[in-house]
Amino acid sequence: MFDFEMIKEFYTNLPSKMKDAREFFGRPLTLTEKVLFAHLAEIPSDVPTRGETYTYLNPDRVAMQDATAQMALLQFMSAKKDQTAVPTTVHCDHLITALSGANEDLKQANITNKEVYDFLYSVSQKYGTGFWKPGAGIIHQVVLENYAFPGGMMVGTDSHTVNAGGLGMIAIGVGGADAVDVMAGMPWELKWPGLIGIKLTGELNGWTSAKDIILKLAGILTVKGGTGKIIEYFGEGTESISTTGKATITNMGAEIGATTSIFPFDKKSIKYLELTGRGDIIDLISQNEMNLIPDQEILADPEKYYDQIIEINLDELEPHIVGPFTPDLARPISEMKAAIKENDYIDDLSAGLIGSCTNSSYEDLERSANIAQQALDQGLKSQCEFLISPGSEQIRATVERDGQLSKLKEIGGIILANACGPCIGQWSRPAVPNGTKNSIISSFNRNFARRNDGNPETYSFISSPEIVTALSIAGKLSFNPLTDTLTDKDGNAIKLVPPKGDELPSAGYDSGESGYVAPTESGSKVSIIVEEDSERLQLLEPFDEWDGKDYEGLKVLLKAQGKCTTDHISPAGQWLRFRGHLDNISNNLFSGAVNAFTAEVGKGTNVITGETGIEFNKIARDYKSKGIGWIAVGDQNYGEGSSREHAAMEPRFLGCKVVITRSFARIHETNLKKQGILPLTFVDPKDYDLIQENDTITVTGITELAPGSTLKITTTHSDGTKDVFDAKHTMSTMQIKWFKHGSALNMIATQNRE
Repeated sequence: MFDFEMIKEFYTNLPSKMKDAREFFGRPLTLTEKVLFAHLAEIPSDVPTRGETYTYLNPDRVAMQDATAQMALLQFMSAKKDQTAVPTTVHCDHLITALSGANEDLKQANITNKEVYDFLYSVSQKYGTGFWKPGAGIIHQVVLENYAFPGGMMVGTDSHTVNAGGLGMIAIGVGGADAVDVMAGMPWELKWPGLIGIKLTGELNGWTSAKDIILKLAGILTVKGGTGKIIEYFGEGTESISTTGKATITNMGAEIGATTSIFPFDKKSIKYLELTGRGDIIDLISQNEMNLIPDQEILADPEKYYDQIIEINLDELEPHIVGPFTPDLARPISEMKAAIKENDYIDDLSAGLIGSCTNSSYEDLERSANIAQQALDQGLKSQCEFLISPGSEQIRATVERDGQLSKLKEIGGIILANACGPCIGQWSRPAVPNGTKNSIISSFNRNFARRNDGNPETYSFISSPEIVTALSIAGKLSFNPLTDTLTDKDGNAIKLVPPKGDELPSAGYDSGESGYVAPTESGSKVSIIVEEDSERLQLLEPFDEWDGKDYEGLKVLLKAQGKCTTDHISPAGQWLRFRGHLDNISNNLFSGAVNAFTAEVGKGTNVITGETGIEFNKIARDYKSKGIGWIAVGDQNYGEGSSREHAAMEPRFLGCKVVITRSFARIHETNLKKQGILPLTFVDPKDYDLIQENDTITVTGITELAPGSTLKITTTHSDGTKDVFDAKHTMSTMQIKWFKHGSALNMIATQNRE
């Protein structure tokens, strides 16, 4: 197994750390508090205040997927370190386009992305990083199978890093610059999170699955309800959910803005660790069992220790469907027929998709195959395109050996590569032209407009793999397998029965063809080559330091209307190929954002030339060439979604000075701070309405910037009138230093030179 000595040392030291933790807090501890305290870089002088106190932590490891790893490793190279300070892995899962099926798609990816893969491999070899080749699996599934351990802590350059919380780990999605901090051996800064306790009672039954727990919770908390908080699950209901089912739940904690989510250690954890080749640490874990669950006093009186308690009775939980266009528009399946009529959704499904990092476990595919077999027994097949994305090579090999894949293929399924594919926009759909209105349903985690195929008219819905399979066989979004019937080959009405399936393979996992490449013992002789004329890779130049003055004469590049996620700021899909080239990928800046002044998507007005309908990146480049700084204005939960730091680096590269919003998503706000952009929020959210397209903006108070300080915004309108209002920030003393240096990376490089 990987990193045994590191994990052994962690568990050996854990009892004494927990003794210190109880003395420090002077009360019983939640599981979250135990894990965070065990990873403190230094014990603070006072008990941290939730949602206010910044603390410094030492995560155990870092994981990066290939799209974000490029920029993260380019930044790490600039830090001038010889090797990563903690175990680190790179996973090639994002750049494989789904089109023809696993073999052909993987072959094409290795040709198309050879330059990037060679770069990631060579950097991994040079700096002591583990490398998982294309086809080895999706980062989060591979981490769960190989690296996650109860009580541990990791960061990853993907918002769904939180998947590892299913195995009792505090796993947090971050931008590449945050990962560089950890890789460079620096303490990582985190605001001490609030705590939401989710009490699970009863037991899942029938058509209901672990996915329905998080879909229901998304409907309760919405996409921003978990911001700045860790979600901790407890109660007897947790013990009936498989480890991979728990990972599904924590995976989609990213969709409600949570810093991360975590489940307590239990017997399911032991069995999963055994079958995934990590039996060597079970004795160490068992000796620490009480340190890997909340204290009993917490469970007896949870209202006293959590900021909020939500109870979900699994006995009564109904299968859910969420969407379209947002993962918190949640409905029980019994309400979908009415919703389809009320909202004029297209009932005929053009595609059903199962798998992904969220739902591709043995249990998921076993239950889906059970439904497929029921259909085959009645002479039925999928009535729409049906795609399967295995989460890892280990999962693929095991379900091929045990027969689930053959059943899914027999109903018309196409097996895609062990990669993200359609979940992150790597889906070529020539049969559905762009602009064609259609409905799809998947077991994925995210369903923003254009997310899956780049088509703004694809209405994307999310449910569990078993519900997706049943609806694909029916071909209808309105089909409810709990109550409705299908027509068999002889014209008879037949009803599907609730799926059954094993949580884990009785014959153990088949590891398949290993895609792991260990780092060389000495990387000093490894050369990293980035060609000057490369379209895919570009070495980084440091951003300019702050000039010590308040900002004057800023223009408004964008005022975003409504939802503006990182997919809107820096779309994925076709742009993934430029993730290692800051200049080229900056051509997609705000290309999905809705202009609040004109309702146009991706276009605005160059207030210097007067030209209208111009792509935002072109306007920004013109302003930059003329030495004009600019701001972006956002609405609620600006920067929701993926952790991609390109959504912060692109504005910085093209001259952005300030982003001011009604509220930020956590990861994106941190990414802006890391890159030297000033992230502000309106003290009065209604001041968003004061900003006009032709305004000139002055920001004062920057010269006195300090934790908790207020800044003054003066916006001068084209008629000479002015509005003045206050804005606030959440920058810590350390983050203000990043700003003054021009970026966090600049500060690291300066320290290394000193």
